[in-house]
Amino acid sequence: MNEEGVIKFNCQWTKSAPLAEAWIRDLNVWRDKLYRLGLIGVNEEGVGYGNISVRHRKNEFIISGSGTGKFEKLTEEHYALVTDYDVEKNAICSTGSTIASSESLTHAMIYEQSNDAHAVMHVHHFKLWKKLLNTLPATAQNIEYGTPEMAKEITRLFNEQNLAQHKIFAMAGHYEGLVCFGNNLPQAGELLLNEFNKIMI
Repeated sequence: MNEEGVIKFNCQWTKSAPLAEAWIRDLNVWRDKLYRLGLIGVNEEGVGYGNISVRHRKNEFIISGSGTGKFEKLTEEHYALVTDYDVEKNAICSTGSTIASSESLTHAMIYEQSNDAHAVMHVHHFKLWKKLLNTLPATAQNIEYGTPEMAKEITRLFNEQNLAQHKIFAMAGHYEGLVCFGNNLPQAGELLLNEFNKIMI
């Protein structure tokens, strides 16, 4: 069974009005670019993949909702604000008009581990994934996405593989999955597109 997009954490979702349009305006600029390149989208089984977030305040962050990869354009209704998380309990607390992405714990750990990280992008691309598996930090093959083990694996990459400097890694146990981050959306996006353009030459 394809588990792409499946929520694996305990989602404590407080349904509320959509987030403010101003909060997601810059997110949508980059989300549109990634969608056009197929780095965020929908697979052959009709399941959406990929997500994007920005730090809101402290370790709170705004993230695209679960399964939203299937939509060409996102609005305020397609984003959630993650207000708290607990890795040990595999729990996420969020508000907004949609459920936070299944990759929310991954984003949370990056923001926790790097005070300089203010934007995170999770995309899929087979050719780029295969290349980065062998050249940049990568999570262990037996670690699944959206789990406490993945969150702990990210901590390991920061501690053992200098992830703070590389700012991009492959998810060996998550087919085609890649994650990058930066001080802001343009830095994260340009890092990702630089790697992407190398394989398209």
